Amino acid sequence: MRTFFLALTVLTASASHVLAQSAEAGERVYTQCRACHQVGETARNLVGPQLNGIFGRKSGTIEGYNYSQANKNANITWDEATFRDYIVDPRGKVPGTKMVFAGLKNPQQVTDLIAYLKQFDATGKRGQ
Repeated sequence: MRTFFLALTVLTASASHVLAQSAEAGERVYTQCRACHQVGETARNLVGPQLNGIFGRKSGTIEGYNYSQANKNANITWDEATFRDYIVDPRGKVPGTKMVFAGLKNPQQVTDLIAYLKQFDATGKRGQ
């Protein structure tokens, strides 16, 4: 019985380690986004909108970016759960989006990317 609880403890510790967020790892994942999106104090819209302050923001609302009607009308307020759904399958979450990225399938990479993006407030300053 003691062996069972020891094994359970080790598995639980391993699982929580895998799910831990790493902004540093997320910055490496973000390199896949960088061709179309920017973050930081000098961020601007490119092929995609800049991503400063994305969490808490309503979809389709960055000034100066020409969103698809699908994104404008999606009525999404970005939080971790909605972003996770979107980044895994953008066209599945918002059919008709202009985003051509096939999706980020690795759950740990998604978690790390979220940690990285959460650092940037709406002005692009790193807050965390």
